[in-house]
Amino acid sequence: MNILEEIAGRTRERIEEEKKRKSLAQIRREAVLMGGNTGFPFERALKAEGISYICEVKKASPSKGVIAAEFPYLEIARSYEEAGAAAISCLTEPFYFQGQNDYLQEIAGTVTIPVLRKDFVVDPYMIYEAKILGASAVLLICAILTDEELEAYFRLADMLGMSALVEAHTGEEVKRAVNCGARIIGVNNRDLKTFEVDITTSIRLRPLIPAECIYVSESGIATPEDIARLADSGTDAVLIGETLMRSKDKAAMLKALSSRCRKEK
Repeated sequence: MNILEEIAGRTRERIEEEKKRKSLAQIRREAVLMGGNTGFPFERALKAEGISYICEVKKASPSKGVIAAEFPYLEIARSYEEAGAAAISCLTEPFYFQGQNDYLQEIAGTVTIPVLRKDFVVDPYMIYEAKILGASAVLLICAILTDEELEAYFRLADMLGMSALVEAHTGEEVKRAVNCGARIIGVNNRDLKTFEVDITTSIRLRPLIPAECIYVSESGIATPEDIARLADSGTDAVLIGETLMRSKDKAAMLKALSSRCRKEK
């Protein structure tokens, strides 16, 4: 079993425990009552001119351990917004990333930009939950979902007024993302089975993405040169986590990262 399968398995166990506290029927009812007419703010934000930045609020990761021992998550989120982030990605996975649902709910209630729930969605319960927590988007990872699950979860998020960032790592997974109807496709430069990182993965797979899709490069983006290369290859948005989380001045780091980007949409 690789680490991705391990995390997915632990997530299934976690969600079964959550269902004991609040049933699927109850959480579905709460989410549906909130309505689905949102205008899809996450997608609108990523369509803005130039490279869009999805900045991540993340305390830890399986590969790097604790990244931010001090974790003033609301302050971090506000600094991202003030520095011009298009959206925020918030980890809610508790065992491997030390995330919490409360982080997402509080951040979504504090900032005005859209928030992505970054987790390992393996059950419809998590999509209804994301809606209630205030997320504007959910992450769907091709490697842990069947084609049927991808399509069903995408449609469910859509019905609830949330965008789905459908994540791939290989050419075959990109095709699956396209086939499920994804409007936002992300390529993770980190192989979640081995944790090796190579940002040329995004550049290599870019030609497989339809022009009408929003294209996001995720992970391993550390320098202005990285972003310039991605912009030149036709990337619409970048998701940046560790580089920002390790920086003492996150606003200054975000401005530095974007200093060489001249992409026009």
